[in-house]
Order: sequence, then C-alpha cells, then structure tokens
Amino acid sequence: MKMRLSYRTGKGDRIVSWRSPGDPAPGRFSYGLDPSTSQQLLMWNGTRPYWRTPIWRSYAVISMYVSAGTVIYTAIVRTDEEISMVITVSDGAAPTRCVVTSSGRFQLLSWNGTVSAWATLQSWPSSGCSTYSGCGAYGYCDVTAACRCLDGFEPASAAEWSAGRFEQGCRRKQALPPCGGIGIGFVAMPGMKVPDKFSIDSTNRSAGECAARCAATCSCVAYAYANVQSSSTDGQLIKCVVWAEELVDAQMMDARWGGETLYLRVPVAAASTGRNSSTRGVKTALPVLSSVLLLTCILFVWFWRFRAKGRKAESQYENTNTSSKIRADHNGDLEFPSIRFADIVAATDNFSKTLMVGRGGFGMVYKGTLDGGQVVAVKRLSKDSDQGAEEFKNEAILIAKLQHRNLVRLLGCCTEGAEKLLIYEYLPNKGLNAILFDSAKKAVLDWPTRLGIIKGVARGLLYLHQDSRLTVIHRDLKASNVLLDAEMRPKIADFGMAKIFGDNQVKANTREVVGTYGYIAPEYSMEGVFSVTSDVYSFGVLLLEIVSGIRIRAIDGIMECPSLTIYAWSLWREGKAGKLVDPSMAESCSQDEAMLCIHVGLLCVEDDPSRRPLMSSVVSILENGSAPVVASASLPAPNQPGYLKMMGDKSQSSDLENTRNAMTMTALQGR
Repeated sequence: MKMRLSYRTGKGDRIVSWRSPGDPAPGRFSYGLDPSTSQQLLMWNGTRPYWRTPIWRSYAVISMYVSAGTVIYTAIVRTDEEISMVITVSDGAAPTRCVVTSSGRFQLLSWNGTVSAWATLQSWPSSGCSTYSGCGAYGYCDVTAACRCLDGFEPASAAEWSAGRFEQGCRRKQALPPCGGIGIGFVAMPGMKVPDKFSIDSTNRSAGECAARCAATCSCVAYAYANVQSSSTDGQLIKCVVWAEELVDAQMMDARWGGETLYLRVPVAAASTGRNSSTRGVKTALPVLSSVLLLTCILFVWFWRFRAKGRKAESQYENTNTSSKIRADHNGDLEFPSIRFADIVAATDNFSKTLMVGRGGFGMVYKGTLDGGQVVAVKRLSKDSDQGAEEFKNEAILIAKLQHRNLVRLLGCCTEGAEKLLIYEYLPNKGLNAILFDSAKKAVLDWPTRLGIIKGVARGLLYLHQDSRLTVIHRDLKASNVLLDAEMRPKIADFGMAKIFGDNQVKANTREVVGTYGYIAPEYSMEGVFSVTSDVYSFGVLLLEIVSGIRIRAIDGIMECPSLTIYAWSLWREGKAGKLVDPSMAESCSQDEAMLCIHVGLLCVEDDPSRRPLMSSVVSILENGSAPVVASASLPAPNQPGYLKMMGDKSQSSDLENTRNAMTMTALQGR
C-alpha cells in the first residue's frame, strides 16, 4: 500500500473511516501524511488533528515485528513530485490490512484463519491522553497514560487539573527574563514524542549551534537535535528542530520506541535546580552576548595553547622514523593508533573532491598520501552520519585488535574536535560491487579470481567467528564491504555494526536490526536474533552474487523470481544451476567448481539457521574440493531459502533503492 503526498498541491491519499460500524459511507476520521511538514502522519477528526505519530527520523526503511511470521515494513520514498509512505508485509504473512475505525482508531489487522476473524495486531492512539493535545499546552502524556506538565511548568489551574480536566494546560513556574538578558538555559527531557508545530532549520548546524540559535531567538521556546529526513528528494538529514509557538501534543514514549530529547527554554535557575538536573541532565545554552563571547574566545585560546604544549611534549615519544606520523595512545591492552588532523588535511589536499573514492551513509572516503609517500584511504564520518560515536569507537577498536590477511588493516584514527576519521590501507580496486556489477568492468573477474575472492572472504569470516581472540559477528557483510587489493585479493571492511560474543555465547537478541536489505538473515530481520549463522546467511547471498554477477536486489536480472536466492534455488531444483553462472566469465569457468559454490551458497541461505554450515565447514569444502563433483554429492540437498518481500512491484523497489545508497533496517520492536 502506498500513501502519497504531492509537493505541489499539498494533497494526498488518506485512509478514511466508515461513518459507523454498519455504514460504509465516508466517516469523519481520516489518516495520512501531514501536508504542512511531510515529516509525520496525522489522523484528523473532520478538519481538526486528532492523533499524531512521532516525526520521521533518518531511517529510509523501518521494520516492526508484530507477530510470528508477520513483519510490517514502512518505507519513505521521495521523488521530484511527491513523498509517499509505502507499507508492505513479510512474505508468507497472513493477510494484513490497515483500518481507521469510525471511533477514530488506527488499527493493524491480521486474518486469523483458525477462527475466521480479523485479529488486532496494533491499535493507536493507545490511551486517552495520547490524543492530540490531550494534556493541553505545555503538558505531556507520560508512559503511564497520565497528564504531566513539562519540566519548568505547572498546571494553569490546579483545581481543573485535579478534576481530570486538562484543556487549560500548564504555565511557566518562573517567567523568562527579558529577551537578550542573561539567565536563559535549557532543561532536557529525553525519550519524547516532540510537540507539533515545529520548524526544521535547513542549515546543517551542530548541537551547540542549534542551542545557540534557540537561545539567541526571542521567540524560540524549545529545540531538539535529531536525525530527521528532510522533505527534499536528496534525503538530506536535518538535525536542528525548533519551536516558536506554545508546545502542544508532547508525549513521553516507551523506551523501546526511542524518542527525541526535547530541550525546553527556562530561566537558568530552573534549569540548574529542576528535577531533571539529577535524573535526566541539564543542558544550558548561554545567551549570545558580547561578554560571553569574549570569555569563550579567551578559554578557546587557552585551550589550544595548552593542547599545543601537550602535543610538543607528546612528540618526544613519537617514532620520528615513521612516514605516517602515527603514534600510539594506549587504552588498556589496546594499542590505539592516532594521527593528527592537520596531517590528514595535508594528505587529502583538504579533502579534495578529486581524491574522493567512495561514499555511503557514514560519509566520504578519500585517497590520501602521507609524508613519505604512504598511500592511505581516509574514512571521514559526516556530522549527519548514521554511524555515531559509539559505532566509530567500535570499528576502530575491533580492527585494531583483529589482524588477518583478509581483513582491512587500520593504520590510524583521528578524533580531534568534532572530527571522526579512520585511516586504512589503500586498496586500489575499491569495493567488489564496483567491479562485479559493472558490465564494462566485470570481465576482469574471471572464474579463478572470483573463486579466490569467495575463499578469501570465507577465511576472513572464519577468523572472525572462530580463530581470533574475539568472536565477532560482522552483521553487514555485502559486496560493497569487500575491498580488493591490487592483486584482487579480498579484505572484509566496515566493522561499525559488528558485535563481540562472550566465550560461551551462541546467539543474541536485539530490538535494533542493522544491516542491508537482502543480506539480512530471516530470523534476524523478523525476530532480532543474530549469531554466527546470520553472517553465514549473508556470505551465502554474497557467494551467489559473485557466481552470477547479479545484485540481490536487481529485480530485472533474476527473471520472474522475487529474489536471487529463490532464483538460484529454482534453477538448482530443475537441474539447470549452470544458467546462474555469469556469462562474462563462461570461458574461464570450471562448471564443477561453480556448481559446488552454488550448492554451498544455497546451504548458507537456508531458512533454518541450524541447517546452515559453519564457516569452518565452508572453508574446508572450498579449500579441499579438489574433486568438486564428489564434494557436492556428499553435501545435503538445499531446501528452499526464506525470503522477506519488501516491495510488491518493480517500480516501488526501484524507488526504494534510490532513497539511500545502502539501506539499514531498524526494528522498533523485537523478540
């Protein structure tokens, strides 16, 4: 199902209620995209807002596990003319529909064949005070479905509030000082569905700049610093959201649903003594006054002088013979290599566009040359990166600890100021996807080269899962995360989403499913359960892509089958698996070796995780398959792979793929 909203007319599709349970004439409730912002969904009672969703965050696709075998996928798709919300369900799910009832509830219903009736999976609004402005101005509905006043506010009428009537809302406990005066601060309220009537600052501001803008604007009453998709077709992430009107329809959300941190403008005294100062933290933004700016400048100069002295003393311990000027900053037993930002700027010609060799949701990758001629790849995380500080630290620590010929090698990192950069060995042939899926380039990948890449990736995964001192689950193995050196040898990259398992840990559960659609194992996508077999599934998909030269999401390239895995299995079942082999390498291909690889790939993408082979078995089969026909005959027959359908037609799938370069699915609720 697709609900559209035209940028030009501001009109779009809505789900409309019946007039009554027995009368299918159009009722007074309707549900669709908010035409004033396109950042949220609204339910209207006639022309008045009745209920509102949280604002859209940075995810192009979200998935929600609602029952066994049923996952609801919601995607935001933008074109030059319109924005639309596309809703699909997982393949094999029971018939599912969205309904707006005559009483004003949005429901997700699933058909229960046992009792021949529609079962309610989800229903909104969930409580009386969660309806639009149910707690009045400056009030909010808390997680217990009770009305509360925002921090720094109190009921406008204590008598009305005690009687359960909240229409008059709340008022400030302390009046704000005159505009431009000293004494403005902010109190933080995390986990909120932020109020309505917001404005999005199109300037790419930092958190401090966003706070300063609100502090310096007399009409600003609150701000939030959040990942919000802009309404433009480029999918730019906007972070600074501000409010200049009274705050209405705020709600504290259950922790599993996330929410944003709302910063309320209050007198400094209220910010420093409010209850949030001890329980939720206080963030105070000083007014933009000349005296404060002068003090800030003094502190800034003092800081950099102190830092320069520290660097001078530190340089005595640096290895003056290293061309890359890398120094070691020890953190426990981890040697954490670091490199100065000034050296990176010089190496990349100030991040010249001519030296940019890659880009993704995290930011840009540049080719650089350090003093002495060492060529490196610099991964620079943008301010709007999906990979935050925690993922950055995770990737740096993991790669520094892991050493294998089939894993990318970390040379250094930089965390000066707001900058987060990782410096890797430079691999001239870049990502496997750039060659494998390019019809003009793929001919250089003959069969011996492709088989070597398959074996190299398998050995790298085996090291991560079993042979390293850590048990690491990569969680985002795909063609673009396999880099190729000058000899076309593969190296696994991008460990930002990786997880470390304990010695006796077999699997883990999460509410946040990360990875790229098509490579994610069914049990992980549907239930949030991941293990080493999740990586095995991703490896199986990658293996089939390497043999066929077909993208997992290339609908036009896999005949009438819904996915590459189903297409490969169908050919195998019919005894025609040879048709899967990429024609561009037909002359160099060993059919027996290719059949063995396809067989292994199909075993890796089994729906049942327990039936998938471990990477130790995969490596053994591939390395010792000197007689591929015999090796394949000794393996069990593969079963039909699982498949989670994202889109019902080709055009929608194409639109969805264009929304982000590499999609990440985030489960709002897992089991």
